[in-house]
Amino acid sequence: MGLADFFKKKTSSGVAKDRLKLVLVSDRAGCSPELMEQIKNDIIAVISRYVEIDLEGLDIKITQTESEGNNGTVPALFANIPIKDMKSNK
Repeated sequence: MGLADFFKKKTSSGVAKDRLKLVLVSDRAGCSPELMEQIKNDIIAVISRYVEIDLEGLDIKITQTESEGNNGTVPALFANIPIKDMKSNK
């Protein structure tokens, strides 16, 4: 699966589900859905240069987590990116 597969047509229920997740996560993190989508796309583009990833199993979120210094909560990026195969160095 290449980067072109990322742009394949999704079902309307799949698109709606993705949008809802994006809105909920962006609301919790305090950033816009557009910024969340841009971050996700940038991460996918960079990682795809080096490895073949499973876009179906991809899960990227920004949530709030406790800071190490106990100074309250801070945004945290969590990414679960299943790797299908390593790309050869050419």
